Amino acid sequence: MESSLELSNSMSSVSSLLNRSRTFKVLVIGDSGVGKTCLTHRLCAGEFPNRVEATIGVDFREKVLDIDGEKIKLQLWDTAGQERFRKSMVQHYYRNVHAVLFIYDVMRPTSFSGLTAWVEECRQNSLGQDIPRFLVGNKSDLRDPRRTEGQVSQDLAMGFAKANRMLFFETSAKNPPNKCVTVGQGDGDVPYQQDKLEDIVVALGGKLKRQKKVSAHTSAYTGSFNVSRKRAEKEQWACC
Repeated sequence: MESSLELSNSMSSVSSLLNRSRTFKVLVIGDSGVGKTCLTHRLCAGEFPNRVEATIGVDFREKVLDIDGEKIKLQLWDTAGQERFRKSMVQHYYRNVHAVLFIYDVMRPTSFSGLTAWVEECRQNSLGQDIPRFLVGNKSDLRDPRRTEGQVSQDLAMGFAKANRMLFFETSAKNPPNKCVTVGQGDGDVPYQQDKLEDIVVALGGKLKRQKKVSAHTSAYTGSFNVSRKRAEKEQWACC
C-alpha cells in the first residue's frame, strides 16, 4: 500500500515538473506613445485593445509558448514612457531582466532618436550585452512608400540594431501582416518589410530558451508593481 502511495506521489511530482514552465521577464521600453501597451496586448491577447490608456508605473502581461517541446512563459513588463510616471520605479524595472524589447514609432523619428537614452538607461542599470535585445519598429501600417521624410528608414534602424547587437523587426500592433511581406514595389516607392508578430514572439522565446546559463523564474511575479491607475489618451492610436 505504501509502495503504491509512494509511486503515485513520485508520478505526481514528475508530472508537476513536466508541466512547469520557465518564466522569463521581458522589459518593454521606449518613448511614450510608440505603442508599447498595444503591442504587448496584441502579442499576449491576440487582439488590438479597444480602449487606449497611458501606462502609469508598470503593467505586465503573459504569453506561454511551446518551443521545441518546452513551455516558455514570457512575462512582458509594459513600462511607462514618461519620466514622471517611471522615475520611482526604474530600479524595479531592471531587476532580474532576461530580455529587452526597444520600441519606437516608425512615423515618429524623435522616438527613434530617443532610443539612445533607453540604451544608456539599460547600461546605467547594469544590463549587460549578454541580455538578448530586440528592436521593434511599430505602426508600420501607417507608412507611405511614396515618401521618405517624416519616417524612420529601415536601413537606419537596421544599422542601429547591428551597432547595439539587437535583432530587428518592424510590424504593426493595429494591423499586423499575416505573413512577412515587402511593401512598396512601384516606381518611386521605397520598399520596406513588415514582420509578423508571431515572428517576434518565436524569436524571443527561442533566444531565451537557449540562454542555459540564465536562471529563469519558476513562478510568476505577484504583480506588486502592477500599477492599475491609468490616464486615458485623447487619440485612440496614440498608444503607449
